[in-house]
Amino acid sequence: MPIDAVIFDIGNVLIRWNPEAHYDAVIGPERRRAFFAEVPLHEEHHKVDEGGSLRAVMYALADRYPHWGDEIRMWHDDWDALAAPDISHSVRLLTALKSQGTPVFALTNFGHDNFPRSQAAYPFLNLFDREYVSGRLKMVKPDAAIYAHVEADCGIPPERLLFTDDRADNIAAAAARGWQTHLFDHPQGFAGRLVAEGLLSSKEAT
Repeated sequence: MPIDAVIFDIGNVLIRWNPEAHYDAVIGPERRRAFFAEVPLHEEHHKVDEGGSLRAVMYALADRYPHWGDEIRMWHDDWDALAAPDISHSVRLLTALKSQGTPVFALTNFGHDNFPRSQAAYPFLNLFDREYVSGRLKMVKPDAAIYAHVEADCGIPPERLLFTDDRADNIAAAAARGWQTHLFDHPQGFAGRLVAEGLLSSKEAT
């Protein structure tokens, strides 16, 4: 089935999402392990993906755990270092698809206020023809509603969409709706898929 648009997740597909690595570098692995064991950082961050303000959510969390206050506020204050670095081969695939005229969309669990910060840090995040950002939509993957919204908004039949994401649950939800999917593990694997679909040549996919 021909592909009419390629849809990218962002975290761990185009930019790394491993906050633990940043904290290891700043406060050391031992203190970081204690910090993450006590404070529900990833659970609270889900509120950002659902539409909350990154600053408001994290600063409120800091008030709940004042002895970790500085470290918690870093989640907001150090955002550009937390969501980093870019995955260069994936970026090349995105730009190659764009230059070939293939529509490229973003479908990402990302906050409404920190996504523009990452777009400023990484200009390639401004290349998408359509942006489906959970914090704006107040819908998150893998809920069916966000996939239905993409279908209704872009008007492309599900079977003509190719979606890549690093999470198996997000991929399974898309596949259940008839989307073509690729579970992202490494950009080389996705490059091979794009070549196999006839969307890029081998040279363009390097």
